[in-house]
Amino acid sequence: MIMVDQEWLADRRQRGIDRWDEVWDGVLHVPPEPTSDHQRIEERLGRGLAPLAERRAGFELLRQLSILDPRDHNKNYRTPDILVVESRHVIRRGTEGPVELAIEILSPEDKSRDKLPFYAARGVKELWLVEPETREVEVYLLRGTSYYIAVADRAGVTHAPALDLELSIVAGPKLRVAWPGGAAEV
Repeated sequence: MIMVDQEWLADRRQRGIDRWDEVWDGVLHVPPEPTSDHQRIEERLGRGLAPLAERRAGFELLRQLSILDPRDHNKNYRTPDILVVESRHVIRRGTEGPVELAIEILSPEDKSRDKLPFYAARGVKELWLVEPETREVEVYLLRGTSYYIAVADRAGVTHAPALDLELSIVAGPKLRVAWPGGAAEV
């Protein structure tokens, strides 16, 4: 890892903003602090999706939990905003196990798209990239070792299979999340 000012790191830890930090192949990556829009969409998505994740036996929705490289937890990990994982795969430091769904809320100048190869190599089955202002969602599905983007149908609905959801943008703009027997707008 490159040398970093320890006082600066201690200040980040004290303020609790180091929870977004990541290490990519031994290099510390400090993403921009989330905007208020970023935090709002993360909170609303988390609240709305948690019951849907938990209806699957043994699964839970967690926030800012690192996806770890099993070969070295300290030198290679990414921290999505939201993830859905089987509880048995969660360890103190994060998760090494397969992740059903990871969600990255985009921020100006962030590197979320650069994380796709790492997530694919760790077996993240479904990945969402969410634009907080427009609520547009890119849904990526893992097939083998590569991601393929889910294409919206003619009505503008994208199927997100990890939680059996249909996503669309409605007036507001708001993200409409529909599941068998219900729907919510975020």
